Amino acid sequence: MLAVANAAFELKGRSVYVAGHRGMVGSALVRRLAREDVRLVTAERREMDLRNQAAVFDWFAKVRPQVIFLAAAKVGGIVANDTLRAEFIYDNIAIAANAIQAAHQNGAEKLLFLGSSCIYPKLAPQPLREDSVLTGPLEPTNEPYAIAKIAGIKMVEAYRSQYGSDFISVMPTNLYGPGDNYHPEMSHVVAALIRRFHEAKVSGAKNVVVWGTGTPRREFLYVDDMADACVHLMKTYSSSELVNIGTGEDITIAEFARVVADIVGYSGEISFDTTRPDGTPRKLLDVSRLAQLGWRATTSLQDGLKRAYAAYLAHT
Repeated sequence: MLAVANAAFELKGRSVYVAGHRGMVGSALVRRLAREDVRLVTAERREMDLRNQAAVFDWFAKVRPQVIFLAAAKVGGIVANDTLRAEFIYDNIAIAANAIQAAHQNGAEKLLFLGSSCIYPKLAPQPLREDSVLTGPLEPTNEPYAIAKIAGIKMVEAYRSQYGSDFISVMPTNLYGPGDNYHPEMSHVVAALIRRFHEAKVSGAKNVVVWGTGTPRREFLYVDDMADACVHLMKTYSSSELVNIGTGEDITIAEFARVVADIVGYSGEISFDTTRPDGTPRKLLDVSRLAQLGWRATTSLQDGLKRAYAAYLAHT
């Protein structure tokens, strides 16, 4: 049963901590919260490393943020997830465990934990419903990251159950936009394709190779839409059940690559390296719960990619 808070949660006048404010997700939350009358709190890693329990507990005891958006995470694409498996599981479990416990110890009024759509089983029925978590095996390449995110979700559930904490979890789909990571080996698919097509256009390359078969289907959400959804849910939602955040629409990697190429202005050929892994065959979120809660994505893929490419150009 979906439970929604009877009374709206008021952000106005409260101290709001965005964990991970330098990342793509956190920086989008900072941009969105600028439109709210809040006292925004952030911390650089040199002030507080979220993996360091003592540092986290000390900082929370001193600052005592009333509202927390837990957007900090170690993230990356297929290569990073598959090669840095120990770092992905350790860092992300530590971040979630330290921040959630510190929020509880210091009387935080509300916390929103950002998970990831990779928590769903590799072959779960599509579109992915929130209740399909832990119903089957995960995609092996990013299992350590997914396990860490599932641990965070279960912590949120447990703290609600035992302590009555107003903590909630959301599951964003694949995100893109300003602040993305364009590292050749560490980036997600959107950033990787923007970079590759741009470099091919500049160098005059005749062909760009995309990993995999091009047949997997993916859903992409502009990161500022995601931030808006998080603020909406922080104000209106209170339940142990997680909420998917997405567009409800997907596209094949092959089709998506052509859209990115067109926006970047690359007119050469696109080929596919079928020796490379595809990952999950399809990943589309069921966003009916989010729609019932009064929110829908507003940025089209074309508009979002234009903004993402402009942000890439501004930082290269």
